[in-house]
Amino acid sequence: MKKFTKQENSWMFYDWGSSVFSVIITTAIFPIYYKAQATDAGISGADSTAYLGYTISVFTFILAMLGPILGTIADYKGLKKKFFVSFMGLGIFSTFALIFVPEGQWLLLLIVFTLASLGSTGANVFYDGFLVDVTDDNRMNQVSARGFGLGYIGSAIPFVISIAIILLAQQGILPISSTTASKIAFLITCIWWAIFAIPLIRNVKQIHFVERDSQPIRQSFKRLIQTVKHVKEYKYLTIFLIAYFFYIDGVGTIISMSTAYGTDVGLSSTVLLVVLFVTQVVAAPFSIIYGKLANRFSAKSMLNVGIVVYIIVCIYGYFLETAIDFWILAMLVASSQGGIQALSRSYFAKLIPKNNANEFFGFYNIFGKFASITGPLLLGFTAQITGRSNAGILSLIVLFVIGMIILYFVPSDKKLMTPTQPISK
Repeated sequence: MKKFTKQENSWMFYDWGSSVFSVIITTAIFPIYYKAQATDAGISGADSTAYLGYTISVFTFILAMLGPILGTIADYKGLKKKFFVSFMGLGIFSTFALIFVPEGQWLLLLIVFTLASLGSTGANVFYDGFLVDVTDDNRMNQVSARGFGLGYIGSAIPFVISIAIILLAQQGILPISSTTASKIAFLITCIWWAIFAIPLIRNVKQIHFVERDSQPIRQSFKRLIQTVKHVKEYKYLTIFLIAYFFYIDGVGTIISMSTAYGTDVGLSSTVLLVVLFVTQVVAAPFSIIYGKLANRFSAKSMLNVGIVVYIIVCIYGYFLETAIDFWILAMLVASSQGGIQALSRSYFAKLIPKNNANEFFGFYNIFGKFASITGPLLLGFTAQITGRSNAGILSLIVLFVIGMIILYFVPSDKKLMTPTQPISK
């Protein structure tokens, strides 16, 4: 593969910066911080895990509803980047606001977390849409996968700094509380995210677009209706989205609930942070390997490999008892979480009309986000009913099995003919 272009590198390095939110806020430090605040307020471990799951379901539902509408409007010339910057700003500002939530206010903490997550995931919808603007079909698998790989590497740096601050505070070496140390981690997240968004903002342009008209909002809704009609005409696109709905549900749930799950089975915050750091390091090369293997075999084949790994994760997770078990589970997840997400994105990008990329990524977002509603709800409900967090993870196995079965009916991406014309203007 030829050297990456300036635009491709700028696009990929946004992942280097923004993935810090996924690690520190979604997966690692914030959930542990939240669990501590909830425990201090008298909330049981199973209940606080369930409330976090319900919160994730709420903000994903909101974004799923907004995604297609905003995506349709953003397909107009010059609007994609404006929407991207707006959502990114919401995410960074709300993450900064987490610092000022009073101790013990676990409900307010979840509300601000919801706004921050809306900003982060919303920005990613438009970020994904920029993939068609920075590269071509032949390079998409590796560009998308390398973006995830850089994300893991880049987010590991502020994560290490944050872990060091928290551990030094816990040991009394730094004259600050663990709460203050966690808040410093939130501040680091904001700064890192903002700095590495600059290359994309400066160097990436919207190449594929729909020309603006005099009534953009009204016309956007008309185009959205047309998109719904045309999605049905794209046979393999529809089948893939249904398959994606199921398997990405399990992936997202395991990622977002991992630290809360680890806490409930008795792992200390220190062990969890170290495991998650190593997970980041291991996930980076595996994401890139998935991209290279997809070019040799196919993205579809590697997606199936990733799904099989996650089925093993669900089975093993049910029997998890010790820190060593959690380490094994984390390494299994690390081997496939980036690859399965990256190749899903690139496979989908090859199926859609490029001028309508944001419209279609809006629907991609709907399926991904609605999937993220059912998984946490299922896990949270099961945890509350059984009183055991690990009982919920086994139920996720059905999502991966269904996804794999449906994925069987889509062609290898090596045989795909990508649409190049816009649906409507």
